Parts: sequence; C-alpha cells; structure tokens
Amino acid sequence: MTNRFTLQDPRKQYPQPPFPRQPQPVPGIASKMDPVPDHGETSYVGSGRLSGRRALITGGDSGIGRAAAIAFAR
Repeated sequence: MTNRFTLQDPRKQYPQPPFPRQPQPVPGIASKMDPVPDHGETSYVGSGRLSGRRALITGGDSGIGRAAAIAFAR
C-alpha cells in the first residue's frame, strides 16, 4: 500500500498501457488478467460514514459493481 499522506502523481500510481491482449469468454475472470485489476480489496480505505446502512448493488460480479460493493461496505 502506498503512503496516503505524501503527494503522489496519480498518473504513475497504476499500471500503464499498453496491456497485452487478454481474450476471455464472457464473463471474464479477473484473476486471469495481467495486470490483475484493482477493485479496492486491499487499496481502498473507507471512511465508515455508511456503516449500518443497506444497499442493493446489482452487477456485483462485474468490475465496477464489485468495486462499488467494496466501497459501500467500508
């Protein structure tokens, strides 16, 4: 995990293209991708402002739905 308190260039924090082609049948499997997508499992730190609330998140098996579910849960 990077230091959250020092100024960082956001253009250099994440893997840069070009990525190799990664053909997969739909739905694809994130663990088979290179680089593996970051959905926030270890990198996202929530604020806790939504604790105790409920949400119905559709599309939790897709990349953005998975990231939204993780963000809401934290």
